[in-house]
Amino acid sequence: MTSTPVDPTRLAIEARDLVKTFGTTRALDGFNLSVPTGQVAGFLGPNGAGKSTAIRVFLGMLRADSGTARVLGQDAWADQVDIHRRLAYVPGDTSLWPNLTGGEAIDVLARLGGPGRGRHGSGGRSRRDELLERFELDPTKKARTYSKGNRQKVALIAALASDAELFVFDEPTSGLDPLMEAVFTDEVRALRESGRTVLLSSHILAEVEKLCDTVTIIRSGQAVESGTLAEMRHLTRSTVSATLEQGPDGGPAGPVATSGWAELEGVHDLAVEGRRLRFDVDNHRMTEVIGMLARSGVENLTIAPPSLEDLFMRHYGDRVGAP
Repeated sequence: MTSTPVDPTRLAIEARDLVKTFGTTRALDGFNLSVPTGQVAGFLGPNGAGKSTAIRVFLGMLRADSGTARVLGQDAWADQVDIHRRLAYVPGDTSLWPNLTGGEAIDVLARLGGPGRGRHGSGGRSRRDELLERFELDPTKKARTYSKGNRQKVALIAALASDAELFVFDEPTSGLDPLMEAVFTDEVRALRESGRTVLLSSHILAEVEKLCDTVTIIRSGQAVESGTLAEMRHLTRSTVSATLEQGPDGGPAGPVATSGWAELEGVHDLAVEGRRLRFDVDNHRMTEVIGMLARSGVENLTIAPPSLEDLFMRHYGDRVGAP
């Protein structure tokens, strides 16, 4: 894979105050996004949050009502033809020409991407052939016989075989089995190592957590949180599970005294069973908690750091159980 020089000060995607309405629905409501060159940027949000609308604006498929969207330094709407020669896009549900074989569909998609799209794999093999083998796709079968997962493989192979500067993946692993998801993960990591930029839209939090340098959470058309994983994790609480030798006041072994723990600032949702306890703790209060655990005598201890699921539920938890 050819390496592309990375300029971290240059933005591959820059959206400012984007507004897009459909009738009375405000799909984007002052949306902002910055994706630095050479990074993998995660884009999180449930159906209806505005992810796909934002991506369609970046691709020049929709024109924003107001605001600006620049992709690879060009205007997303006015320069869409030039931009499409420089990027590769994989939607969440790929439609193919039913009478073409998978291999023919890949070739058509590659030609639609513009000139100079092909790359070579290891040992002089075409990148296309290498990816066909990795994704275990039979290119001789008609597209109409393909499952959803195999249709996704066609789009992924066509995109990954290209020499694009920017890769836009909108729920790309939809329909793939875990083995193929692992192949996709390896390929995205290789793109980053070669200096390419990736925008990965997903609702699979573990996928984003494994791959992304930065994350933006969108809700009701607005970016509610954006930053690196390290920056965003301070917004959530870690979960502590422990079995103690004695109570928090240094008393004898036996059932854990709940009062000392329940009254400790930063501790939430305390649950006690015998000498076992479990609770959430604000990260900035972890030192006091560790000290109290040490004084109590710990037989075993697990501290689970906050995950992207925690971040996600912070902004969408009020929708759980909503009609």
